[in-house]
Amino acid sequence: MRRWALWGLPPALVCYSLVLVATATGLMVAGLPGTPLRRADLLTWASLLAGAMLCIELTHRQGQPAGFSRDLLSAWKIPAALLLPPVYALITPVPLVALQHVRVRSGLVHRRAVTAAAAGIADAAGSLLFHRLLPAGLTPAGWFLRDPVPALVGAIGAALLCMVVNILLMAVAADMSSPAVHWWSVLCDGESLTLDLGEISAGVLIAVACVHNPAVAIVAVPPVWLLHRSLGHAQLRAAARTDAKTGLLNAATWQVEVELEIVRATREGRPLAILIADLDRFKQVNDTHGHLVGDRVLAAVATALRCGLRPYDVAGRFGGEEFTVALPNADQDEAVRIAERLRRDVAGLLALDTGGTVQVTISVGAAVLGTHGSDLTDLLAAADVALYRAKAAGRNQVAIAAA
Repeated sequence: MRRWALWGLPPALVCYSLVLVATATGLMVAGLPGTPLRRADLLTWASLLAGAMLCIELTHRQGQPAGFSRDLLSAWKIPAALLLPPVYALITPVPLVALQHVRVRSGLVHRRAVTAAAAGIADAAGSLLFHRLLPAGLTPAGWFLRDPVPALVGAIGAALLCMVVNILLMAVAADMSSPAVHWWSVLCDGESLTLDLGEISAGVLIAVACVHNPAVAIVAVPPVWLLHRSLGHAQLRAAARTDAKTGLLNAATWQVEVELEIVRATREGRPLAILIADLDRFKQVNDTHGHLVGDRVLAAVATALRCGLRPYDVAGRFGGEEFTVALPNADQDEAVRIAERLRRDVAGLLALDTGGTVQVTISVGAAVLGTHGSDLTDLLAAADVALYRAKAAGRNQVAIAAA
């Protein structure tokens, strides 16, 4: 597929991005004339913006490591969506994303625009739902004060809609950006969904507090900032355990976790197998298509491994184009079945390049605890020998270590 030289993106993604931005802009332009400017609304919006901007400024002061991507801005956008007319929800992400770009970490402008547009459309959908649920003659604040329980239920439902629409919009963009990113990996990321639910809770609580006094938004800055700090700490810990290119465990962490699995399996008399998978002729991919495409291939293979393994299997990147997998409760037959499934899944992958697609295969070597060794060093050595047998037999094959 040819790419547009302007952004280096697939044409479908460029068109999708333009549609998102145009839709958000059109909704703003259409909504502004019909939205009355009330002093109370402007005061609430200003208070929420001030709280969000103060958090962004604190992030700038603290500094943000590369790769850090999560924030708690939805804790400020959700109250705006609930308490103010929908047009405010469309506008709110624009100054916040722009300030992030200037004060925290600059990024590609078109990505920032898409992020702001998707957030605005999602928040406007939630805002519209909440305002449709309002009893006749009541404002959002009045509903919270008169019937707090139904209002709270409606607020949570509207906030969930904001989250779901935003995830869907960004998942489509991720799926278009590269075949290495599957839409279900965006939708079904458990940790990300947990963080989203935390943001929803914080946003609804701030909205309830602002019903009584908009100035409470400023008082909410310290606890939201502390949550942000704890989130950053958790992400840094996760980053220290994972490989940046693939998201799998790095070699050191993988070895520590698998050694514990081996001790547990030995003590309880359970089977365990080790796989080593190596991309076939990966150097040719880098030499022909460049290292950026090579990185996409590594990410695609890592995604295929995660999707093809059981929830309790342990996958890691061992180095270069080599991946390792521990299979608890897997005997030799089960290990071969899983390895064959992984081999087939990777063979069906296509990574996007400027001139078309790149297809790769893997060779896999397998070793079983007890049969081929009693510790991780022995198992890795046996699986490595089996891997070379698979390579010598023609690649794109699975081989089991000799007993």
